[in-house]
Amino acid sequence: MPEQQLTELVYRVESDIKTALLKKHMTQVELADLIGENRQQVNRAIKGDVSPKAREIRSKIAKVLDL
Repeated sequence: MPEQQLTELVYRVESDIKTALLKKHMTQVELADLIGENRQQVNRAIKGDVSPKAREIRSKIAKVLDL
């Protein structure tokens, strides 16, 4: 995948998560507590980290936020 497309995809995922948080009146801290993950790890996952742990966290986030 070309770098530009990857960058756009990361931005879109981050934007979708942040929009969903706003709609649910939820902070990233509340989200982290809800899914039982460290706040910093949740932030890295939202920002596009590609580690297996970040992927796992994004999966949990998607379920909680109905994404």
